[in-house]
Amino acid sequence: MASPKPRCSSFATTSRTHIQPSGVTVDDSYLTEAKSSQNRKFSQRQKTLSCQFSIGGHLSPWPTYTSGQTILHNRKPCSYDYRKRAGSWQQQPLGTTKPRYLEQLENYLRKELLLLDLSTDSAQELRLQPYREIFEFFIEDFKTYKPLLSSIKNAYEVMLAHQREKIRALEPLKAKLVTVNEDCNERILAMRAEERYEISMLKKEKMNLLKLIDKKNEEKISLQSEVSKLRKNLAEEYLHYLGERDARKILIADLNELRYQREDMSLAQSPGIWGEDPVKLTLALKMTRQDLTRTQMELNTMKANFGDVVPRRDFEMQEKTNKDLQEQLDSLRGDYEEVCKEHEILLQLHMTTLKERDQFYSELQEIQRTSTPRPDWTKCEDVVAGGPDRWQMLAEGKNSDQLVDVLLEEIGEGLLREKDFFPGLGYGEAIPSFLRFDGIVENKKPTKKDVVNLLKDAWKERLVEEQKEKFPDFFFNFLENRFGPGDAMAWAYTIFENIKLFRSNEVMSQFYALLMGKRSESVYIKQKETVVQLLKEMTNADSQNEGLITMENLSTVLKSTFPFKKEERIQELMEAGGWHSNSSNADLLNYHSLFIEDEEGQSMPFVQKLWEQYMDEKDEYLQELKQELGLELHDKVTLPKVREALMNIDPGLDKQTLNSYLSQAFQLPMTELPEEGEEKEEAIMEQLQIALEQLQMIDLRRMGPREQEPAS
Repeated sequence: MASPKPRCSSFATTSRTHIQPSGVTVDDSYLTEAKSSQNRKFSQRQKTLSCQFSIGGHLSPWPTYTSGQTILHNRKPCSYDYRKRAGSWQQQPLGTTKPRYLEQLENYLRKELLLLDLSTDSAQELRLQPYREIFEFFIEDFKTYKPLLSSIKNAYEVMLAHQREKIRALEPLKAKLVTVNEDCNERILAMRAEERYEISMLKKEKMNLLKLIDKKNEEKISLQSEVSKLRKNLAEEYLHYLGERDARKILIADLNELRYQREDMSLAQSPGIWGEDPVKLTLALKMTRQDLTRTQMELNTMKANFGDVVPRRDFEMQEKTNKDLQEQLDSLRGDYEEVCKEHEILLQLHMTTLKERDQFYSELQEIQRTSTPRPDWTKCEDVVAGGPDRWQMLAEGKNSDQLVDVLLEEIGEGLLREKDFFPGLGYGEAIPSFLRFDGIVENKKPTKKDVVNLLKDAWKERLVEEQKEKFPDFFFNFLENRFGPGDAMAWAYTIFENIKLFRSNEVMSQFYALLMGKRSESVYIKQKETVVQLLKEMTNADSQNEGLITMENLSTVLKSTFPFKKEERIQELMEAGGWHSNSSNADLLNYHSLFIEDEEGQSMPFVQKLWEQYMDEKDEYLQELKQELGLELHDKVTLPKVREALMNIDPGLDKQTLNSYLSQAFQLPMTELPEEGEEKEEAIMEQLQIALEQLQMIDLRRMGPREQEPAS
């Protein structure tokens, strides 16, 4: 909206300079520059706004001075013109009237504010516009201060724009706040209404309770009055009957006295009847009557005191009967509790059986849906070298999974024999030391029997020496000593490929695990020592040195050699040794046949079952350790916790064996293991999965029975 600019008076066009509040002088050249600027931009209205001067040649400081005082500006006389004018102007008092430029600006501001429509939402923005125009007049008219004033104006405009953006951003929050406020008010009103309802209900309940209390108090007072009245009546009746009793006793005594007198008189009238002295008889009669009276009183007292007493004999009989019945009750209660426990166990077993049945049925349905027909393994008879006879020997006692392994070994053996050379694996850190070679190595193509014999010779030499070097290094040195440095690498690759292929062969699979660091030598050595110990015990049981022992002797030897084996596992070993359900304890067994090996190093079922049980018992031992620790496989475990868990699951562990287990689990030398209770124990930790894998590698056996939980 275009607004008329204020007009300038003739006083406003004077060429004198004004005194600025900041002490800056504006001379005639500034006035000329201001006028030319006004002609170019704003017209005559802005000329008048820039020309208001005071008498002294400086901008008027009105209204900072007090009315009636003279304002003398302490300016440094820095020019001749100033010194010339100082004498005539310095002492002139300033007028108290408001400058016309200020009046015109105020009038313009009032007109603009009156013309604004303040009923809209943007009234404050519109109200700010006249002030902005007044400030622009100042900026345009005062050229000297224009940069400073423009920067001030820009700073305020930036701040206003920032505040507008912030207000615009807060508008949704304001609406949300209003909504939340309304919801809260509704909740508060609802809560207050609910509280008022509860208060009214509580008040009603309070009034009912007060009425009930008053009623009870009235009943109490009434009962107390009745009790006092009954007590009074009782006292009166007691006194009445007490008097009646005394009167009755007196009457009885009088009657007795009269009877005695009558008897005395009758005796006195006939003295010759008794033939004795009447005086003596009278005295005896009197004494007898006194004794009778005393006895009667004692009898009455005994009846009064012991009228309700049971005889001792009856009491003892009843006590004995009660004791017998109590024992029978305790016995029956114990039997009942046992039956209840058995019933609960049977219920749990029944529920478990039902769940297993449902699970097995689901698995059966799934297997029937997804399973493929069983393979016809007789087709392999014509493919495997050796014909049906060899296949029957290979397939005897094996399930489908094992038959697949046998078939893969037969196929792999054929492919292995077709190879003439093996490529070297290089010198990487992941390559075992005895296989580090670049180039081509020859396939020596030995038979399985040759490989087994070579491995047995290596074992014999390893057991003889002190085992200072690592097993892979020992094996390569053994090959160098046996075949020379030139062929050692070729034999190393040949044997490695054979033992990697024939996993079903015990000798080869155990040797492969040792070379790859998956198992410790102590496992193989301890297993051999166990077999030797068993053979020795059986030989001792053979008193006739015939190579035969009874099944009873076999069971005794197994239980003495393996005192911590479960009964069912002893039974499995006996069945593997040749015992059957229809066998008797007197049946003889050729125990040497249990430890025979074929030409390929395969043991008899008895030794194989012994090895399988050892691996199963080790897995169970480690599973108990994991359960005792109560941690997940990825959790960290400290050395003290493992020590405590091992002692809990196997209290028979001696200190040396325990330290060997801890040394293996945390990969620390025995000499660096801290003693129990030392502070640095807590700093030693390892991931549980890694610790269990390390323990799986070594010979791990139970050293004693686990303590039974106390019966509750």
